[in-house]
Amino acid sequence: MAHHHAGHGHDRAHPERHSHSHGHDNETRVLWALVLTAGFMVVEVAGGLISGSLALLADAAHMLTDAAALALAWIAFRIARRPADPKRSYGYHRGQVLAAFVNGAVLIVIVAGIAIEAVQRLLAPQPVEGWIMLAVAALGLLVNVAALLILHGGDRRNLNLRGAAAHVLGDLLGSAAAVIGAIVILRTGWMPIDPILSVLVGLLVLRSAWLIVRESAHILLEGTPAQVDPQRLRQALLEDIPALQDVHHIHAWSLTSERPLLTLHARVGQSADSQAVLKRIKEVLASRFGIDHSTVQIERDACGDD
Repeated sequence: MAHHHAGHGHDRAHPERHSHSHGHDNETRVLWALVLTAGFMVVEVAGGLISGSLALLADAAHMLTDAAALALAWIAFRIARRPADPKRSYGYHRGQVLAAFVNGAVLIVIVAGIAIEAVQRLLAPQPVEGWIMLAVAALGLLVNVAALLILHGGDRRNLNLRGAAAHVLGDLLGSAAAVIGAIVILRTGWMPIDPILSVLVGLLVLRSAWLIVRESAHILLEGTPAQVDPQRLRQALLEDIPALQDVHHIHAWSLTSERPLLTLHARVGQSADSQAVLKRIKEVLASRFGIDHSTVQIERDACGDD
């Protein structure tokens, strides 16, 4: 039984080259966002203690978790730069997906905490120093806008970067709500506005956190990438390459959200030029499905795995 297995030494390194510059840019952006967030957190703790605002202290605690999340995202980018080794043949790229999953899960827990706190506040409203709350919240809003703009300029397909941005967005919305809350308190003295706005912010953050958890879990479970429909892919190859008799054992998964991987078996006739078929399969996978890294087994007889 003549099996021709197409190995790909050249393909193994391809994902590394493909996004090295992206990765370094994303890493730098996350570091700047981390510096801004951690720096402002100190200001917010001071503001909360001086004003007696539990809202500001709660937001400072939220910013502490965000700073930790950004640090985790940054460390994951650093780890992803490590080269592949015998134990990790694909390198350390999955570290980013794991960081995104953890960040999303932590955000969901934070939102639950905010909701519980808000209910307690509604039952027993706390007095707040409106002017100090307004000043600190307005400054926080500016810092968060700057951090979000820095992250927004990165590669938006990257799950780790999106996880970091979701934390910063949560902070930004929290600061915006605190500004509105402070203005309402100063104008009307109505304290329940603070917890009501925090619940609304929590619901917005919950949505982005859930999407990140769902997508990162799909990748960690070796789920098929969104752009790859195995049946459509099989059809496309058979229609495009007349020498192909059958395509089977199609397995597609992702290393990270930007790096789909694929293996498949392709059966050709005895007289077919297997190297030309292999080359054409690679071209179709890259141009139509965005898959630059694939392992293709060319077969002339029955499949050895059946």
